[in-house]
Amino acid sequence: MSATIAEKLARLGHDLPVASVPVANYVSVVRVGTLLSISGQISRIDDANAVLGVAGASVSPEEGRRAAEIAALNVLSQIAAATDGTIASVRRIVRLGVFVAATPDFTQHPQVANGASDLMVAVFGDAGRHSRAAVGVSSLPRGVAVEVDALVELEG
Repeated sequence: MSATIAEKLARLGHDLPVASVPVANYVSVVRVGTLLSISGQISRIDDANAVLGVAGASVSPEEGRRAAEIAALNVLSQIAAATDGTIASVRRIVRLGVFVAATPDFTQHPQVANGASDLMVAVFGDAGRHSRAAVGVSSLPRGVAVEVDALVELEG
């Protein structure tokens, strides 16, 4: 039997969070054929594990990287909830969109986004390598520092 996402995360020193539910008029996951579209997941698991603020002001690039990792953990929780939770159920992480709340002069978006990208590769290996957009924005929901969405190809 294939390892689960939760087991792999545990070996990496992380817990798989409980998949969040939408707070507005959308769904967390849409499956079309073998594609899974994951709505934006924020850098909050609980109040103790939230990264709030703005990169370039109250959030350092290192804290932003951690925020992206937390948001990616939430992406993984949505993937696990929508599948059997095994690593083998994922053929490829196709794309990540990483949104960073940032000051206008902040330029280290790629370094922040690596928190999410590195986690996907650590969990899925080569299947975790993906295309990506790292974008600075003026604000994000609930004051979080990072939001990550994803497009995932599943096994047929």
